Amino acid sequence: MALFDNMLKADESVFKNETALDFDFIPKIMPYREEQQRYAATCIHPLFQGRNGKNLFIHGPPGIGKTAAIKWVFRDLEEESDEVVPIYINCWQKNTTYKIILEICDVIGYKFTQNKKTDDLFKIIKEMLNKNAAVFCFDEVDKLDDFDFIYMLLEDIYKCSIFMITNFKDFIMDIDDRIKSRLTPETIEFKQYNPKETEGIIRERIKYAFNPGVWDEDALKIVATKTAELKDIRSGLHLLRQAGQAAEAEASRKIEKKHAEEAIRKLDEFSVKKSTDLEDDTRLILDTVKENSGKKIGELFKIYKEKDGKNTYKTFQRKIEKLEKNRFIEVTKTAGGAEGNTSIISYSNVEKKLTDF
Repeated sequence: MALFDNMLKADESVFKNETALDFDFIPKIMPYREEQQRYAATCIHPLFQGRNGKNLFIHGPPGIGKTAAIKWVFRDLEEESDEVVPIYINCWQKNTTYKIILEICDVIGYKFTQNKKTDDLFKIIKEMLNKNAAVFCFDEVDKLDDFDFIYMLLEDIYKCSIFMITNFKDFIMDIDDRIKSRLTPETIEFKQYNPKETEGIIRERIKYAFNPGVWDEDALKIVATKTAELKDIRSGLHLLRQAGQAAEAEASRKIEKKHAEEAIRKLDEFSVKKSTDLEDDTRLILDTVKENSGKKIGELFKIYKEKDGKNTYKTFQRKIEKLEKNRFIEVTKTAGGAEGNTSIISYSNVEKKLTDF
């Protein structure tokens, strides 16, 4: 069976560098985020003068370049100087002080962490980092279970900047007052890309990922339009990859309109579900919100548990975030009042997209 006879040879691929479509790929140019990058650089700059840097709170919707922009600044910093050590940590899994401390040890090259307590490891970190200066970035900071390590860094690292990235504008209000008063962070808001900017980013990434001339203009426009509609550059990168693979599956040396349409169809089949398709416990959470729209998240969790819900509060929060991301519900953060900071959860009547449950 000549199964591979009609396939493109290795030197005929439409792809030049497929890894340029990975979410964590950092391009040499970050279009439309230059202002935010310059501001981040000004927060770091005092460290080169032997002074403490500024702290920075970065927020905005998912998939609009927050992480990529800061990683770009860190890469530039690493290439230009060894006076300031950049330390990036994603808090999705590294969500406790001990895990954060272990990760910092790994980043700065200290490997002898076994059987050492948090305080012992932090003494080593302090000795190593206080020889120069450091800038820390804690991405998805809203996933943290505790913030003790931030207080430790503020107290004992003499010259540092602390960047925090989150999707939630009001997250800073949830931080303990003793830490917040020490942080006094500057703030950057990342806004959604407009359709023209979205198309510009798609065109720029195509230059990195694909061989010249392989993209039909109509196909490119379709992907750019869909990406702008989804308001998430990561979805656009996925569509570019899928369209390229669809072209190669047909032994085509051009990525045509039909390949882009196939990529979008696959994305829709994967992501668009009705609420009736949710797994049972997530369905229970959504029904609880629907029946009690406008209540606080703590009140909803209590009702959910009375309905025999099995998740912990932390897992409940994460599923609420996913339901919000996929627009089944709306979350409004509130600050102050007799009960402090909280979130008001409201039901959305329109069936929306669902991914990653």
